[in-house]
Amino acid sequence: MNTVSSVQHLRDAVAQARRAGQRIALVPTMGNLHAGHVSLIEQARRSADFIVASIFVNPLQFGANEDLDSYPRTLAEDQDKLAAAGCNLLFTPTVSEMYPNGMHGQTRVLVPGVSEGLCGASRPGHFEGVATVVCKLFNMVQPDLAVFGEKDYQQLAVIRSMVRDLNLPIEIQGAPIVRAADGLALSSRNGYLDAAQRAAAPALYRSLQQLAERLRAGETEHAALIAEAQRAQQAAGFRPDYLEIREAFSLRPATPADRSLVLLTAAHLGSTRLIDNLSVTL
Repeated sequence: MNTVSSVQHLRDAVAQARRAGQRIALVPTMGNLHAGHVSLIEQARRSADFIVASIFVNPLQFGANEDLDSYPRTLAEDQDKLAAAGCNLLFTPTVSEMYPNGMHGQTRVLVPGVSEGLCGASRPGHFEGVATVVCKLFNMVQPDLAVFGEKDYQQLAVIRSMVRDLNLPIEIQGAPIVRAADGLALSSRNGYLDAAQRAAAPALYRSLQQLAERLRAGETEHAALIAEAQRAQQAAGFRPDYLEIREAFSLRPATPADRSLVLLTAAHLGSTRLIDNLSVTL
């Protein structure tokens, strides 16, 4: 696996693969990789010949009081994991390489509708930063396909909407959530949890599972069901941010008539904010 840090070297390597007739896949990440990220590379390998991963902790998607400075950076370990998974090229740009004219004057991509509410409400400007950096990466690599994890369900919806609205000729694939044996969704931020918090963390997913069971049993009072699930989160030590029942494809608030649902939640455990989701078909 080769590692490059400039856009020109990235484009040169991708152009060589394309001249060889290879199908190109892109897996954007912020590094500190775990088994969930590795699964994205493995899924990309099943659909493409030449796999490009990026590691870039994007300051444009972090709010003023978020963990940009403390976000874990583990490049050497990440390179080993990517190489073992079959990644061909790793792109590790600096902030100045991605935003040569600074972030203040950077053209930005705003995706209305699906970016609103949920994490979009809790983290103002976050999805604008995500859409902007992903759009830049798409233009730099010009992949045939890109793979994103379904754990960040709203992010995946934002990217799909951007690709559709801007007529980008890129296939977007979602990859299933990878979970620990106790059900906790794998996340780079799980490393912030102390031992007691880590033991309590699976309750977040259990609250979604219990809510899903009630919906499958035919209960339709969404507000009451959500309130009960959030009480369960609080009993486990969480400070709920949101828990919502949305229509799975549009992400609009679900109605009792909807059959394809997604349950989305975010909650703080100590100072760590965790997110999770669960799809439900009625």
